[in-house]
Amino acid sequence: MRYGGDNRGRLLLVILIVTSLFLITLDLRGVQLLAGIRSGTQSAFSPIQKFGAKITAPGRNFFGDVTHLGRTRSQIERLKAENENLKTKLINRKAADAELDQLKSTLDLAGRAGYKVVAARVIAQGSTTSFSQTITIDAGTVEGIRDNQTVICGLGLVGVIKQAYSHSALVQLASDPGFKIGARIAGSQQIGILNGQGTRTALLQLLDNESTVKEGDVILARGSQNNRPFVPGVPIGEVISTDNAAGSVTQSADIKFFANFSNVGIVSVVVGTPSGDPRDALVPQAPRPTPVPTVTVYASPSPSTSVKP
Repeated sequence: MRYGGDNRGRLLLVILIVTSLFLITLDLRGVQLLAGIRSGTQSAFSPIQKFGAKITAPGRNFFGDVTHLGRTRSQIERLKAENENLKTKLINRKAADAELDQLKSTLDLAGRAGYKVVAARVIAQGSTTSFSQTITIDAGTVEGIRDNQTVICGLGLVGVIKQAYSHSALVQLASDPGFKIGARIAGSQQIGILNGQGTRTALLQLLDNESTVKEGDVILARGSQNNRPFVPGVPIGEVISTDNAAGSVTQSADIKFFANFSNVGIVSVVVGTPSGDPRDALVPQAPRPTPVPTVTVYASPSPSTSVKP
């Protein structure tokens, strides 16, 4: 048994050697037997490979999509945060630009009148137990502000200081129903008393029933003794309607304030006035119409032709 097993092993080894030599000989002679075997093997296994790829592709795509989805969500969240940050910066920039424009116009008005002013920002808007319409500003006695001083903006009168604190002050708006100020019509000496009505419209009662007031007239502050609480010449508003009933003791008119109190963000408190009255120097100037360019066309006569007989 032992010798028989050894003989079979030797025989198998001899067969394998002979077969190898035979295949090598054929390959050297140009017989593409191995290529055919390989091609046949590839053709036989190609459908199996394609089927396996179709089965495993969804799994590979799923895991790839999950990975990309996580990255996409992270990018979306980052872009959202950047967008919100840019929106906040844009809003802050617009607010700063609006405050700068209000400050420039307020200082321009004060400069034309020669007022010495303290600029302040509106930090609160609301009513108190004493007044229905007020604002609170972020400047007070430390900055030189005192009670009964005129408060203006770039468009004109805003109100009067009613209570000054160390670093803030309470302003009664001109629209408050309890607000009163001596006023006059620009360009004349006609005077009256202007009363707030709780809206952007005030009531002007002229003291002389012979006075004439018409729509479009500009109303200015008449000024108080020693310029407290009101300095002279501050624009208040414009006449939008009149009541000139015959036989009435006084005439009245509805006045629309120049200042829009709900949008005022920067104001100035008049802490010093010039020796002279600015009179009508602060009357708002109507915008000039833009000139339309004109073209002049000169027509030259065409040469006449004569016909000779």
